[in-house]
Amino acid sequence: MTRTLLTARWVIGYEDGAHVVHEHGAVLIEGDRVAYVGPVPATDAQRIDYGEAILSPGFVDLDALSDLDTTILGFDNFPGWKKGRVWPDSYLERGPYEMYSPEELAFQKRFAFAELIRNGITTALPIASLFYREWSETVAEFDAAADAAEALGLRVYLGPAYRTGGQVVDATGTIRAVYDEARGLTGLEDAAAFAARIDGRAGGRIRAMFAPDRIETCTKALLRRTAALAGEMGAPVRQHCLQSETELGLVRDQHGCTPIEYLAREGALGPLWLLPHGTHATGADFETIRDAGASLVHCPLVSARHGGFLRSLPRCLSMGLTVGMGTDTWPPDMILNMALGVTMARIADGPESVRSEALFDAATLGGARALGRDDLGRLVPGAKADIAVIDLSAALQTPDPVQTLLTSCSGRDVRDVWIDGRRVMRDREIPGVDTASDRSRAQAQFDRLIAQYPERTLGHPPLSEIFVPSYRRRTHDRHRS
Repeated sequence: MTRTLLTARWVIGYEDGAHVVHEHGAVLIEGDRVAYVGPVPATDAQRIDYGEAILSPGFVDLDALSDLDTTILGFDNFPGWKKGRVWPDSYLERGPYEMYSPEELAFQKRFAFAELIRNGITTALPIASLFYREWSETVAEFDAAADAAEALGLRVYLGPAYRTGGQVVDATGTIRAVYDEARGLTGLEDAAAFAARIDGRAGGRIRAMFAPDRIETCTKALLRRTAALAGEMGAPVRQHCLQSETELGLVRDQHGCTPIEYLAREGALGPLWLLPHGTHATGADFETIRDAGASLVHCPLVSARHGGFLRSLPRCLSMGLTVGMGTDTWPPDMILNMALGVTMARIADGPESVRSEALFDAATLGGARALGRDDLGRLVPGAKADIAVIDLSAALQTPDPVQTLLTSCSGRDVRDVWIDGRRVMRDREIPGVDTASDRSRAQAQFDRLIAQYPERTLGHPPLSEIFVPSYRRRTHDRHRS
């Protein structure tokens, strides 16, 4: 069995149910597990000294960006229903189509998985937009995603997103739900067959999940069948919730209740149910989530970009609600999300309402708890050896490493990543990945998607009207001397 001793200025270990900081500490890896955490021991194991760095538990991303994120196209371009974020009637009538080829869909998963690793994320539950899809995600692209995760060494929970309905906007700006329940239920059965086939692959690093898309367009039959299948497998279900006024309005109009009440009423809420966002939740909603044993997934960056925030993180934590973290948007930077999470909570509830460790706990222990895993999100003997090494050479260090992490660092400071005791990134290089080539290919693919935006934007305006530039632009011939 391979034995490796990692040492650094700071090690975030785990004792008596909580993280603990070791200054000038060490982590001993034996095989795929942590064997020891504490002061540097005398050992004949291979030693790697990281110096001024943090040895952190790898981050658990419950809503992990896994495509080329189209939400950044809406950053300064509102309202979304006018800017290609909701299908217009005319696009639905002509027949939606896939805007990426199967090869492009497979590539973007592999590209996104590498970016997650670069940001210290060791466990990921992928999320991608269905706006640019014909209807839902496919088993074929998730077979490719499983191959990519296995090759890269990422720990993942995989399952293609499926849906019984979508949103369509008319010329007046009215958004309504449209349904194809038979198609959605077929997608669910395909996802269930995929789940049974891949669960436990790669020595257990690849697990199954279920990903019904959007409460406001999920029929009762889809929710009930999802709950039954996931319950039989013991697999997590991720269901976006309480993230927009549109969602609240559509659920109220169709079902006469709030989204969380709708899930609970249909038996589609319980342990291993992961609920990203919650920015439009009431106190009663939070209580229902907690009492059902479900978990809230906090995604501060994507929410803040759209003018929203969680109301409120301190209240959720104080009432005993399990809170994990998700990146959801580009960049998939968990450190940035933690820092913004502290900032937004203090804006909502005052400067003393939350401390840095609350967000660090959410990104590690909270995510592990949401998945029912006591072997993730912590560095303690017996836990999986999933470790993010964060370089502090460019940081202005405070007396505390977690506070330094949230005030001076970003995902770009992640130097090495270990998953299952294997070093999957070394000095920001991932074996088998040509970073420059992949980023060039990703940009070209994204540019082709942008070029197709007018086809699915209300009124089909030119790109210059969909994406309004920040300033007047003068484009010159780059080849002229």
